[in-house]
Amino acid sequence: MNISSNNHGQKLERHVVLVAPEIHWNTGNIGRTCLAAGAFLHLIKPLGFSLDSREVQRAGLDYWEKVKVTLWDDFDGFYREMSPQDGEVAVFSKKGTRSFWSLPCVSRLFLVFGSETRGLAEDILDRYASATYYIPISAETRSLNLSTAAGIALYESLRLSRPFHGWTHRSSSGYEGKS
Repeated sequence: MNISSNNHGQKLERHVVLVAPEIHWNTGNIGRTCLAAGAFLHLIKPLGFSLDSREVQRAGLDYWEKVKVTLWDDFDGFYREMSPQDGEVAVFSKKGTRSFWSLPCVSRLFLVFGSETRGLAEDILDRYASATYYIPISAETRSLNLSTAAGIALYESLRLSRPFHGWTHRSSSGYEGKS
């Protein structure tokens, strides 16, 4: 179930794709963020940990079993099965050519991230050369934490959607969430 729609009432479908993630707590945190945003999580082998590990489940807290997660043997298998169309893929790298603030506003979007230490393979960067994005960072840091970057990108991709919130509240804009 997707919990957001754009201003035309069209449901938004978001997919976070982690290629060869290495650190279990990052993946658990990203899974929890995906659940909160109504997004799908795709994990592409090899993984640097076991999905059965307590650390992954602890990072995702008691939400892990509710995360819409799919495990793939390789990127090509993911690509064949999911068939992302032109304009539906945003690849994140500090070498990206576009700011994440310019993400496309499409109904289905795949946000692709590489491993914590190696980033994305050159063949993936080459395949999506016109769809590479960066999140601005200072020269003092090598990179953002993977779970931080995924959360920033996922919520930015939903920024132009209608607001959603699973807890009852009333904001100054008059939007009232559901309970």
